[in-house]
Amino acid sequence: MTAAKSHAAQAVDEPTDPDVDLRVPAQRQQSWRAQGPIVTVVALGGGIGAAARYGASLFWPVASGGFPWTTLCVNTVGCAVIGVFMVIISDVCAAHRLVRPFFGTGVLGGFTTFSTYAVDIERLVNAGGARSALAYLAATLLAALAAVWLAVTATRRVLAWRKR
Repeated sequence: MTAAKSHAAQAVDEPTDPDVDLRVPAQRQQSWRAQGPIVTVVALGGGIGAAARYGASLFWPVASGGFPWTTLCVNTVGCAVIGVFMVIISDVCAAHRLVRPFFGTGVLGGFTTFSTYAVDIERLVNAGGARSALAYLAATLLAALAAVWLAVTATRRVLAWRKR
């Protein structure tokens, strides 16, 4: 047996969660009952978010080799929305246990597209636009972080103002 096959055989026998042994049928069924709804709502939310992102790309197409403004805006808006969302579900109301996975991980995870961001950087570099790629890399990072911070700060201020 080769070293690669030996390593692969060992990886199969290792548990993925130290609290759950999936080789035990009762624990496997219990794990699915706990995780199944979460996986389902993340998948549904991800589909909705990805469809919204696709709609944005149809509404605001970018020329081949052009600066990827749509992806930059989608990621910035998605980060701002997650800032508002996290304040509301953390500070304002106790949400159902599936709301965060559905909306935060699913919808907003499907809407924001940092994998496309990485591909856009590669495309800009390959097209001879290394400076544009570097500007896009920095602009997205700064815009995303600023959007979350501003959204959290603004939401908390609005909520504090409403309590007065």
